Amino acid sequence: MYTPRLPRLFGTLALCAACNLSAHAQEVKTVFVIAMENHNWTQPANQSTGGIQQIFQNPNAPFINSLVDGTAWAEIDGRTQHISEQVAYASAYHNVLATMNGSNPHIHPSEPNYIWAEAGNNFGVANDNDPFAANGPNNQNTTQHLVTLLTKAGKTWKSYQEDTELTPDANGKLTNVPLSPSQYTVPLSSISGTFTSGVNQFNGSAQYNYAAKHNPMVFFTDSNGGNDKSTSNPLASHYAPLQQFFSDLENNTVADYNWITPNQFNDMHTTLSAGYKGLTGDPAKILQGDDFLRQVIPVIMASKAYQDNGVIILWWDESETDGITGDNPDAFDHTVPEIIISKHAHKNENGIPYASPVNLSHSSDLKTMQEIFHVEPLLGDTVNVNDLSDLFQPGAIQK
Repeated sequence: MYTPRLPRLFGTLALCAACNLSAHAQEVKTVFVIAMENHNWTQPANQSTGGIQQIFQNPNAPFINSLVDGTAWAEIDGRTQHISEQVAYASAYHNVLATMNGSNPHIHPSEPNYIWAEAGNNFGVANDNDPFAANGPNNQNTTQHLVTLLTKAGKTWKSYQEDTELTPDANGKLTNVPLSPSQYTVPLSSISGTFTSGVNQFNGSAQYNYAAKHNPMVFFTDSNGGNDKSTSNPLASHYAPLQQFFSDLENNTVADYNWITPNQFNDMHTTLSAGYKGLTGDPAKILQGDDFLRQVIPVIMASKAYQDNGVIILWWDESETDGITGDNPDAFDHTVPEIIISKHAHKNENGIPYASPVNLSHSSDLKTMQEIFHVEPLLGDTVNVNDLSDLFQPGAIQK
């Protein structure tokens, strides 16, 4: 290809511009966070047996483990691709404020961790109440959280929540058919039950279960629009059911920052009432979530938004006890899963995805989001932690 010669006077300027363009091309542009639930990556006991099991090397999480052991392949854009080449993961990701011996503030259950992922602080929340619950509401009025900083910086964000915006039948019971976008609201209240028609496309069950506690943006007044469940809520456009996510992927209309929460069956939180593929209890929970990710991740990877400098972050909310008397999930011998998928991921080593030994937490994710989207000030605990740079190639995260 012919490249015209630039005048000597502008040579240095052109070279600098090319350098800046090259650096920009290496930066992560679009983020997809998939929020999963209530399992350790590694734990001292009951690693793949017993009632509370870890994810790493667990036979009930074959897809997740294939990602990190170098054996993950999937059909993407009509071609079989080696996904593991775009994977890196954390081997020392800990619960928020965890210490070597676990002598630290107890940031549990789920909801405080989701709020922390958005603001670097749980604001004293220590339960799973809905934001405007009749007793003990947990709505926060601060503007110091991620999506508000994104909005101020001209960046877009969206929360995709499975089992929201469901169409009622003639008797007012819910079906697995999403409402039209003009009828979307802000999903302020948790719901669960059984569809009167339709089944979940990922697990084949008629059960539904949306938990507001797993939707971090919905706990802040300036990103939930207040206690307004109507279609006129001005923030409703930032929330959509999971079905809309796949349409937005296809049309390349996803946001810069996308938070995706499966329902409480597909995120490993709760076992389906009939079990799953012959399993019950924790093995069923783990396989339910693993199957969800196996189906969803290739779809995201096939999208233009992912291929144009995107990253998928597989995020779990908190460490858990492993069922042994006296064990402490807030000590460093319990780690939390954290996996990234991106063409900018740290290069494989000897054909195996890179396992970062850097100590990380939810504050690290938040700090990294602020760096990716260039928004300040650093929020809450982010000033005290490492970011996720070790999981990426140099230049992907511009500090």
